Amino acid sequence: MQQIYSWLEETTGISIAFQEQVLLTALVLLALWLLSRALLRFIYKRQPDLRKQYQWRKTTNYITTAVGIMLLANIWFNGFRSIATFLGLLSAGLVVALREPLLSMAGWLYLIWKRPFHIGDRIQIGDHVGDVIDIRLFQFTLNEVREWVQGDQPTGRVVHIPNGRLFLVAQSNYNYGFPYIWHEVPVHLTFESNWQKAKGILLESAARNCEKLSEQTMLQVKRRSQRHLIFFDDLDPKIYTKVIDNGIQLTVRYLSRIAGRRKSEHQIWEEVLPQFLAAPDIQFAYPTTRFYQTPPGTQSPMYPQVGD
Repeated sequence: MQQIYSWLEETTGISIAFQEQVLLTALVLLALWLLSRALLRFIYKRQPDLRKQYQWRKTTNYITTAVGIMLLANIWFNGFRSIATFLGLLSAGLVVALREPLLSMAGWLYLIWKRPFHIGDRIQIGDHVGDVIDIRLFQFTLNEVREWVQGDQPTGRVVHIPNGRLFLVAQSNYNYGFPYIWHEVPVHLTFESNWQKAKGILLESAARNCEKLSEQTMLQVKRRSQRHLIFFDDLDPKIYTKVIDNGIQLTVRYLSRIAGRRKSEHQIWEEVLPQFLAAPDIQFAYPTTRFYQTPPGTQSPMYPQVGD
């Protein structure tokens, strides 16, 4: 081996010490790659859950990267004392020149430590809403929903957001503490309508199309919610009545899956519309304007006329 080093030094002018460093670097990278592949193959055979496979793959990449950096730094910088000296000289310049990447790295550490959201969670950060599909050192990725698409359904776009944004804008997690969401459907009726009858129709439809939880699931939901100081006394559908300018507003409030809000609302309207149309004493309210004409010689409004 020494003869090969000497021949390469004479031929290329590269020192033997540098050749040894290159060889050790190649051996370290190959060993870490083989170790990570073998570990992941073992995990994939034992763990069929794709989400847990993904978490193991990310964790393995983080560990092998950290170990590789430490070993390579020890090879090229002759120990950690030289590393500390080198980093000390460059630290001031790096902080100024690499502010955004460093902030994103700090955001990644925050994600790993505090876990404000996980892979698969639906979140909103700033103006972006979507399902988290990847978390990396400098950015996390969302499968976007909303925008020009209604009902919290995917748009088909993938949004990459720098981790540093976590320190600058508020985040909302749809899954945190309570794995369902409350959805409301407002229905406007005229003052002359039989709103009690309409209320019964809406309540029956909401009960059929809301998220139905078993007793065991409900206990788990309540325990999980109370652990985060989120309290719900009743998870059954409710109808709330309110008087507005152009009639009576009945608001249906019910429990829905995070990705099932649009479907459940569609099913409720599909059931309610035929029943409302078949009932002559139930009429939808819509914006109208009333004109009052006062006959000559009178002061109070008489003979109201109604128009669009």
